[in-house]
Amino acid sequence: MQTLEALTREAAELAQGRPAPHQRLADAEEAEVARVLQICNACRYCEGFCAVFPAMTRRLQFDKTDVHFLANLCHQCGACLHACQYAPPHEFGVNVPRAMAQVRVRTYVEHAWPAPLGRLYQRNGLALALALAAGLALFLMLAAARTGSLWGAPPEGSFYAIFPHGTMVSLFAPVFLFAVLALALGVRQFWRESPPGPASAPALAEATQNVLSLRYLDGGHGQGCNNADDAFTLARRRFHHFTFYGFMLCFAATSVATLYHYLLGWTAPYGPTSLPKLLGTTGGVSLMVGTAGLWWLNRRRHPLQGDPAQRPMDHAFIALLFLVASSGLALMLLKGTPALALTLCIHLGAVMALFATMPYSKFAHGVYRGAALLKWSIEKRAPSKLQLGDD
Repeated sequence: MQTLEALTREAAELAQGRPAPHQRLADAEEAEVARVLQICNACRYCEGFCAVFPAMTRRLQFDKTDVHFLANLCHQCGACLHACQYAPPHEFGVNVPRAMAQVRVRTYVEHAWPAPLGRLYQRNGLALALALAAGLALFLMLAAARTGSLWGAPPEGSFYAIFPHGTMVSLFAPVFLFAVLALALGVRQFWRESPPGPASAPALAEATQNVLSLRYLDGGHGQGCNNADDAFTLARRRFHHFTFYGFMLCFAATSVATLYHYLLGWTAPYGPTSLPKLLGTTGGVSLMVGTAGLWWLNRRRHPLQGDPAQRPMDHAFIALLFLVASSGLALMLLKGTPALALTLCIHLGAVMALFATMPYSKFAHGVYRGAALLKWSIEKRAPSKLQLGDD
């Protein structure tokens, strides 16, 4: 239990020349987060900005599990960087967004399943993602060419005339199920690292609302994040919404089409006013708008915000999402034309590349952040372990 005795012991150790707890962390990046939070805990100017700082005040020292939890709770909005009197060029060099970002990706690596694949987080750049999508698309093109269906308008614009339904399911189901399993096992390890206790209905409801509304991308005052400079903007929150809800609409379109096929016996292609088409079209347009906006913001972001080494991973994920959305919409425009099969191969290659890299890409941040928000919603309802004053 963390009490005032912990602070006393730390002061005694520092007085005797022994390192503080955060300095004993094996990882330099984790130690940097702990150092920064010790300074923030003494200042507390940013306490109302986001969930990180109220959660921080419930701790007097920060071990590895605390650092991992708070790093994933951080939404990297940048408000604290521009408000901080100790930020660079001050000698304290307090940069919360960068320190948190560097640790955040390490939590993905440490909790990755299977463990050896965790190294892909550092290697999953734009070139690798596009090369994988191109390689898979080429494989599908060769398969279609062998059957003579690579160029030419298929009957009624049916995808199944190019690739049979069973073939598509056998290709994509294992990749999708592996991605879901790998992410679930990784997040389970993250949760068990510091379990907050049972989740009540109010905690679940609050965490869900915070995830769906991206509450902590408002800068703590509703005016939004900082991006290129110290000006506030809601653009990052809005483009995240376009991306998230566009992806969910596309997933819903696929899910509805699956129910049509297996439960109702209605096989594709579906009409332009059918539910799968409406969901897919709306989701595709939203996903294109969101990813284009996030790419633009990422390229203009202040150099002190975030970890520059992770930009290739960010760009890879954004590019794959944009390619999936744009090629999916192109399929509807090219229905009945000879280019349909070629476009389908490009689209399926991009989708397979997206799901194959999903557990080891930027996609993981949404899953881990959701878990961290639920942890915080549970923790804030429990009595403080510090037992100070009115706690």
